[in-house]
Amino acid sequence: MVSIAELLKDCFIKHNQKTAISFLRGNKLETRISFQDLDLNSNKMANLFLKQGVKKSDNVVLLLDKSLVFIVAYIALQKIGAVCVPLNPGFKKFELTYLLNDAAPLLVIINPDQAGMIKQIDSNLTCMEIDTKVPFQEMAFFKSCSDDLEKVSLAPDDPGLIIYTSGTTGDPKGAVLTQKNLVNDAKNIIKIWEISDSDALCHALPLFHVHGLCFALHTALISGAHVVLLDMFVPEIVIDILKENKGDPVCSIFMGVPAMYAKLVDTLKDQTLCFDHMRLWTSGSAPLPVKEFQRIKQTFGKEPVEREGMSETGMNFSNPLHSEKKPGSIGITLPGLEVKIVDPDSFLEVEPGQIGEFWLKSDSITPGYWEKPEETAKAFEQGWFKTGDLGKKDRDGYYYLTDRLKNIIITGGENVSSNEIEAVINTLDEVIESSVVGIFDEKWGEKIVAAVVKIPGSEDISGAVKAICKEHLHDWKCPKEVIFIEKLPRNTMGKILKENLKKLF
Repeated sequence: MVSIAELLKDCFIKHNQKTAISFLRGNKLETRISFQDLDLNSNKMANLFLKQGVKKSDNVVLLLDKSLVFIVAYIALQKIGAVCVPLNPGFKKFELTYLLNDAAPLLVIINPDQAGMIKQIDSNLTCMEIDTKVPFQEMAFFKSCSDDLEKVSLAPDDPGLIIYTSGTTGDPKGAVLTQKNLVNDAKNIIKIWEISDSDALCHALPLFHVHGLCFALHTALISGAHVVLLDMFVPEIVIDILKENKGDPVCSIFMGVPAMYAKLVDTLKDQTLCFDHMRLWTSGSAPLPVKEFQRIKQTFGKEPVEREGMSETGMNFSNPLHSEKKPGSIGITLPGLEVKIVDPDSFLEVEPGQIGEFWLKSDSITPGYWEKPEETAKAFEQGWFKTGDLGKKDRDGYYYLTDRLKNIIITGGENVSSNEIEAVINTLDEVIESSVVGIFDEKWGEKIVAAVVKIPGSEDISGAVKAICKEHLHDWKCPKEVIFIEKLPRNTMGKILKENLKKLF
């Protein structure tokens, strides 16, 4: 099997009349589609794209709201060997101007209300408008096309997807993911999490990111699992779906980011519901604080499986499904992954237990960034992908992330980890979360400052924050300034936007 399209085709044949996707708009079931109909409809959509002049290896931007038609369009693009470039439909004109210029798509698939904005960005762009507010079964624009589709020959190194990095430090870069990357990643996840056709996944993630598209959707469909597709994440609706233990489907898997879990737990408050039918709760895309790990375990009755992945690499690490899950750890390596932890300056491997930069090799790792040879060259060293993540490995073979290399603060010539300081501040009962950054300072080069989110209604804890830092940290690691804010700025996948945070000081 060399392509995602081939893996899906096998699944469409094997599961035929079984429901593939149940799409909910709000809290109401709008559409159910079988594996066979998903196959036939994506064939029709593929033929429509071919009529539009889309060919193998052409970039096609998907700028659609989360919907069933998004998935049909995505599968259609995979079938004809086009390169799908999913973008956040909530992006503004300024953000899209850069991304569309960079991606140079042959076709941009958009919601009708975006047409004016896209025309302002580039009047030469070819657009296809699809109204995602229309129920899928009422869409007719592609259904007159033939469902007979000529097979396109694909090689393992042919690109299938371009995922733009979040751009938390500088302009986003398009990570090119080949068919080999996508297939290897999907097979790995299915294997370690034992995803099968008896599962039902509650899908509340966005589809423009590897988490929702590759880790969740690919693995569920390829396994023949039932995907309960929510148009957006609403805690109350997710809880209503997950608590159901009778009928069809009964969900068994939920994949989320830490911010989602926090909202679910807060929404449940003191309610005691039974989630025994749920076999797998996974967390990723952002660090899961130890306190949140314990809250999830207490609320849902099972320990969450924390894992780690990147747009450029697919999933790399996961806590084991059946054996010990260590709070704060990203777990052990996925099959076929090689890891080296090196000193970022000397490139020499560090001793076990010491902190260094994670370098990786696997068949899931991107060959490079779209049209950025210099950035690609910087990202690799002797065939190893340099993640920019700092961390360590313990004696049991579990890995831990401690910080991003770019988040290291250099103050008075000393390197300081922002995560280390945040971990101390977060031990206070009144603190929900915190983020530490370095801002320019004439004397020290960078001055350490902290933004703290505290429990609403709690007393002023400025003194407590400074005292606990002084108790556990060297003086030069202690924040020189502490501010309190209602919430930390984040991107759509829950990662803290530290550059935005610096502007508050």
